[in-house]
Amino acid sequence: MADQTHVLFVEDDDVIREATQLALERDGFAVTAMPDGLSGLEAFRADRPDIALLDVMVPGLDGVSLCRRIRDESTVPVIMLSARADSIDVVLGLEAGADDYVTKPFDGAVLVARIRAVLRRFGHANGGDRADDAGAAAAGGMLTFGDLEVDTEGMEVRRAGQPVALTPTEMRLLLEFSSAPGTVLSRDKLLERVWDYGWGGDTRVVDVHVQRLRTKIGQDRIETVRGFGYKLKA
Repeated sequence: MADQTHVLFVEDDDVIREATQLALERDGFAVTAMPDGLSGLEAFRADRPDIALLDVMVPGLDGVSLCRRIRDESTVPVIMLSARADSIDVVLGLEAGADDYVTKPFDGAVLVARIRAVLRRFGHANGGDRADDAGAAAAGGMLTFGDLEVDTEGMEVRRAGQPVALTPTEMRLLLEFSSAPGTVLSRDKLLERVWDYGWGGDTRVVDVHVQRLRTKIGQDRIETVRGFGYKLKA
């Protein structure tokens, strides 16, 4: 297990849980599968997995609440599973700190691809090669935008001299904006660069993460350009 990427999978449906666990293990992942949120939280604290895969509707402690608890303790990547693409649970999960979501029923190959895309962004070996850093990171150095400082080499952010805690996904999003201040970046472009989507994705993922980033670096720092996307104010 030490050489494998460890997935925590929380799902109350026995058939889905067992079938998905087998599929992930066939693809080389080590899987800890739990039937409810409370046992999932215990497993997370005991095993410290590389990624958490959480169904929204699980007993004891629902997936959204479990995501919040995990995010309070760790920046480990989290993918939510939701039964409906238009469910408010999708947005709630993203607002709770999830990095991505997959709609049920899902194809096993699609799920594995999404897991590996997240893992590439976080630099885990079993997810594939590390994705290229955003343009700002490649440039190196310290970028300053008013009271906001972005250290693209140390991967640290400060606002008015105080450290800002960002998840890896939020950091990659900020690096994209920082690499081209004043330039409008479309939601599709951000999905491609930050979420590593080589296919169409739900732009709500972008919108919620932009809002989360705004609450940390300043609501007026990232401007919405209606009909086009977002840009970092230069």
